[in-house]
Amino acid sequence: MNTQTAINPVPAESISETLERDGYVVIENLFPSTVIDSIENELGSYFDRTPDCEGLFWGHNTKRMGGLIRKAPSSHPLITHPLVLDAVKQVLEPYCSQIQINLTQAIRIGAGERQQVFHKDDELFPVEKNGAQFMVNAMWALDDFTEENGATLLVPGSHTKPVERMPNSDEIVKAVMPRGSVLLYFGSLLHCGGANTTSQSRTGFVYSYSLGWLRQAENQFLAVPPEVARTLPDELLDLIGYSIHRPNLGWYEGQDPKTALALDRPDVLAAQDFLPPEAEEILRQYYEAA
Repeated sequence: MNTQTAINPVPAESISETLERDGYVVIENLFPSTVIDSIENELGSYFDRTPDCEGLFWGHNTKRMGGLIRKAPSSHPLITHPLVLDAVKQVLEPYCSQIQINLTQAIRIGAGERQQVFHKDDELFPVEKNGAQFMVNAMWALDDFTEENGATLLVPGSHTKPVERMPNSDEIVKAVMPRGSVLLYFGSLLHCGGANTTSQSRTGFVYSYSLGWLRQAENQFLAVPPEVARTLPDELLDLIGYSIHRPNLGWYEGQDPKTALALDRPDVLAAQDFLPPEAEEILRQYYEAA
């Protein structure tokens, strides 16, 4: 089995080119250890209380949990990191007017856990993709990802091919990367969690981004309740789903859904148009002619 050699940070344009070619890219040491320490401290008690997963897919010696926007405030700069967001938007925005957070998930692969089955995350959406990307994931390393402790397994180029549960070993690479690094990969890329053959657990967490008109895998309005959402900046609220995907998807009483967070909002509101510029122009021309 091959071992992926990570690359150092490069301009977003180069990252997107590598993503398009291989379906993934590793960016080393994108965040300092102090930030990673803070995230670990915030998640520590949650991991202590979280039981192992139940089910063949999730594993029986692995812990997973969502709600990271609420549980790990120190991770917010990672969600909105310009290098990551620029690359994600270059991939997804040709197919939507607004990207969104698809899910947040912390993953601790325990000692002795077996390899996960190969899969594509965009299998969530049972429609023909016709070459479009529906999702880009960012897997952040809270521990060093090594060949032995469960580094993510990837099949380069598989984002252009049908799902294959048992790829040949010479097609597979391991996303080996140091703590504080990030693995970006398409939801259409064949991948899985690797086997952990060590005596220590391996921890990472995923922020997944998707097209703004898709159903989110994690219900962000439950994961991030209004009392927490009110404390967040607009950029993060937009990613959670407190935004309009034009035309007119996701509104509250005909207005921007952030209106719902206002404690002094009126109980009746005027519905507004949320149309793309080209639709606005069609309407203008129509009524001028009429």
